[in-house]
Amino acid sequence: MSLGSTLTSHAATSATSPDKKLPGDLAMWFFILAELTVFAILFISFAVARQLNPDIFIAGQQTLHPIAVIINTLALICSSYLVVLAVNSINRNDSDKARNALLCALALALIYVVTKGWEYQQLLALDYGITTNTFYMLYFFITFFHFMHVLLGMVILGSIALKAHGKGYVVDKQGDQSVSGFEAGASYWHMVDLVWIILFPLIYIVT
Repeated sequence: MSLGSTLTSHAATSATSPDKKLPGDLAMWFFILAELTVFAILFISFAVARQLNPDIFIAGQQTLHPIAVIINTLALICSSYLVVLAVNSINRNDSDKARNALLCALALALIYVVTKGWEYQQLLALDYGITTNTFYMLYFFITFFHFMHVLLGMVILGSIALKAHGKGYVVDKQGDQSVSGFEAGASYWHMVDLVWIILFPLIYIVT
């Protein structure tokens, strides 16, 4: 093949290849950015308060449950990996595998919810609550705020799993996609996981 033919072929391929874009839709990314901004403010507030009250925060950390945080961290990381697999499957038009991966991700998220609820119950049984001191006020506020995001994420994952079960997402032979809603839901769940990856060392480990 001549050089001219090669260049012409390459140019044609480049012209017809789809442009890369963010997964999901722009509205979801604006929402994710807004949520990350709120969490950033909360994390900064926690860090500043810890610098002002180091003894209270060290004592408070010692009452938390290290096994619970390990279980929760593994559950969210593994669920996020399953969501990645689900996105890969839906882009191959394998709705059944995508649905199954999401259901497994939801099962892991449920483990997080149950474990976190148990942790709250243990602390409240020891009379540690939001009015105890600054550490517990921020601990309960930040972790419960994240907990509510996990619940919302589970609703979103359940919704897209149900739609995938009904073959509601399709990628045709030309590469045109109707999976932006699926990708948007997956992106939200990855945000929830990312926040936890920052949250757990800040609250449970850093002294």
